Amino acid sequence: MTHRMTKAALFAVCLMQASPNIAGDRLTGERFATRSEVIAPHGMAATSQPLASQIALDILKAGGSAVDAAIAANAALGLMEPVGCGIGGDLFAIVWDAEKQELAGLDASGRSPKSLTLDHFRREGIDKIPAFGPLPVSVPGAVDGWFELHARYGKLPMTEVLAPAIRYAREGFPLSEVIAYYWERNAEFLKDYPGFAEIFMPGGKAPGKGEMFRNPFLADTYEKIAEGGRDVFYQGEIARAIADYMAAQGGFLSYEDLAEHRSEWIEPVSTNYRGYDLWELPPQGQGIAALQILNILEAYDLSAMGFGSTEYVHVFVEAKKLAFEDRARFYADMQFVDVPVEGLISKDYAERRRALIDLERAAQSYPAGDDQLEEGDTIYLTTADADGNMVSLIQSNYRGMGSGMTPGRLGFVLQDRGELFSLVEGHANVYAPGKRPFHTIIPAFVTKDGKPHMSFGVMGGAMQPQGHAQILINMIDFGMNLQEAGDAPRIRHTGSSQPTGERMSDGGVVNLESGFPIETAYELRRMGHDVKIQRGGYGGYQAILRDHEQGVYVGASESRKDGHAAGF
Repeated sequence: MTHRMTKAALFAVCLMQASPNIAGDRLTGERFATRSEVIAPHGMAATSQPLASQIALDILKAGGSAVDAAIAANAALGLMEPVGCGIGGDLFAIVWDAEKQELAGLDASGRSPKSLTLDHFRREGIDKIPAFGPLPVSVPGAVDGWFELHARYGKLPMTEVLAPAIRYAREGFPLSEVIAYYWERNAEFLKDYPGFAEIFMPGGKAPGKGEMFRNPFLADTYEKIAEGGRDVFYQGEIARAIADYMAAQGGFLSYEDLAEHRSEWIEPVSTNYRGYDLWELPPQGQGIAALQILNILEAYDLSAMGFGSTEYVHVFVEAKKLAFEDRARFYADMQFVDVPVEGLISKDYAERRRALIDLERAAQSYPAGDDQLEEGDTIYLTTADADGNMVSLIQSNYRGMGSGMTPGRLGFVLQDRGELFSLVEGHANVYAPGKRPFHTIIPAFVTKDGKPHMSFGVMGGAMQPQGHAQILINMIDFGMNLQEAGDAPRIRHTGSSQPTGERMSDGGVVNLESGFPIETAYELRRMGHDVKIQRGGYGGYQAILRDHEQGVYVGASESRKDGHAAGF
């Protein structure tokens, strides 16, 4: 006899197959915790690659500042984790200045080529900027960001800061597991772009887990930057090599675009969530979406609902949908459009938006707010030094290994951040020459009573503001420690309206990690949510917390990635 499975039965089978296999029991903490927090008195680093964390510690021990350590780790990750970052991409940072007792924000993102116009896309019949090739390439801002940070907060010379990455680039390093997985996946898409395979596919294939990889071209580039400063990258021989390569590929990024680039120091913005101030950078990034989510959720007793409950997941997803409608409509380069930041992150506005949530039913769509008022691979790292300075830094090529454009034996690939422009005339994020595209990468910082409390981030496209909000909720509402907050299974809603012009009309998809109760998934489906149990795509978390009472740092690192937190 042939039996046909109902949708509910099939869903149950999928859930059972996705249930976690617990390998061992911990004596302390939550069952899902993978490790203990790291606690140290003098300094701390948390990155997504163990060697990069050790490099940061070495810099701190040599007398370097938290900024020196962050730059050194970022340079190492550009070599060791090119699937997420590199000097062909952009950078954002929030720094706690211990001397001034204040936060500073840096936008080190690049602008679109001035010779590329909206009319070009129309003439070519292009209604969406492609992910790869020359068209999505914008000015890489990371190197200028390094030097801006270093000029304010650096202690060691850049030659010493970049020396560890240069040494590993020449001598080689062994690929770690998750990075090797993404490297192979990216290489399949990008192997035919000029210059890519020569750098990233030695012997014609992507290096595997444990294989030694060398990048002498990147070593040469780093040496030139260490000795010649940011100008060698933006106005010297590296800039000319990039421009010549792009011209040969029919691209638009020019020497003039690079020469005119400058980063911008900006003021972080915040909201208070149950006594804690979460700080994010204003648009063109998406950081304020995390503030909007928390403002909406503040009125609900999440603690009483309980972690993993249907009620909690439902209101979280609906709050995310509401925030992302505003993200799609308003977030853009504020040098080109007026973004109503203060209104969007106000408590009064959150109250009005909250009223749209039905506690019994998932919404298929939401309107964006009144204007009166999800792809991407990234690295996030955080460092802290003995003087109390703390750095929250995020850096990315955008989509994995970027555009595939790999210029002239420089050892790195150029980003494809320009893909995130809209081509809809009148949209806040519509493409324009010399404009910064909407950005997904966001660093975060938490203060309490005016003191530094936590530097953290959750890398991964549209997951980032969702992750920021969940980390704080896990700690504040559900009482988790720094490591548990990152290890806890995550919610990832996809399918929201986008700054590139797409609109949500079907409610999107609620992706849950396998640690959520089966009953929660069932009930969410009953409420009208499209629920999937999915592996991957839930971001990569690093964090450092300052314990003022004990005078120590507490570090945590993402169990879904290869890295670790380490201190001394």
